Amino acid sequence: MLDPISDMLTRIRNACQAGHPEVLMPSSKFKAAIAEILLKKRFIEKFAVEESDGRKQIRIFLKYARDEKGKKISFIQDLQRVSREGQRIYAKKDKIQEVKSGFGFSIISTSKGLVTNSQARQAGVGGEIICEVW
Repeated sequence: MLDPISDMLTRIRNACQAGHPEVLMPSSKFKAAIAEILLKKRFIEKFAVEESDGRKQIRIFLKYARDEKGKKISFIQDLQRVSREGQRIYAKKDKIQEVKSGFGFSIISTSKGLVTNSQARQAGVGGEIICEVW
């Protein structure tokens, strides 16, 4: 696997489209920090880091709503990887943009850790744009 973050986002995207209640993936501190941000922004129900067969895995419980016809709609409409292994994308503190006119957010890796685009603007820091969620 070349890019574990892209793999994480793809697993979440596929599970949301298929209507699965949860998704399981290999764990890392970086992935747990992304899941923590998704939890704080209320895009997922909860997450847990589990150990099975000596390997840590992260289980993310997805959040759904029902439309007027009773169909399940995921809170996560889409996740897109911005900065890739082959092309890193950075933003200065005054160049951090809104995502989907404020309906989404981006996750930025800064010197203060992983933060959302609004937190980075408030703290006055820039960094690598990891992904966008809406």
